[in-house]
Amino acid sequence: MARYHGKKGVIYMSLTGTGTAVNIIALNRWRLNSATDKVDVSAFGDVNKVYVQGLPDLTGEISGWWDHTSDDLYDGSRSADGVKLYLYPSSDASGKYWYGPAWVDFSIDVGSAAGVAISGTFVANGAWGQV
Repeated sequence: MARYHGKKGVIYMSLTGTGTAVNIIALNRWRLNSATDKVDVSAFGDVNKVYVQGLPDLTGEISGWWDHTSDDLYDGSRSADGVKLYLYPSSDASGKYWYGPAWVDFSIDVGSAAGVAISGTFVANGAWGQV
């Protein structure tokens, strides 16, 4: 069983839904949340709550440091047809990653006693997969 350190994580993103994905520089964190709707269908006489499963949802966050030579995350957030994301937990395991189309939002955080940080949230804009 192989285990990995997060220091070699990688994020590739296209700037449009049909563009070529490139490595987004200076990012240092990503999070992917995959949940499925559960609907309560409990009825009289049930011994506990009963649920049925609905549609899957996929959301996430990416963050890192602002680099004035790259506006990729900001530009992706302005795309009219979304972006394509490829999220690698480690470049040492390059055959394992999550991917799919997404809508991305952008934030920048500037403070007088901190590094200039950028971040974004994303939601699925179609079917996602894992390799």
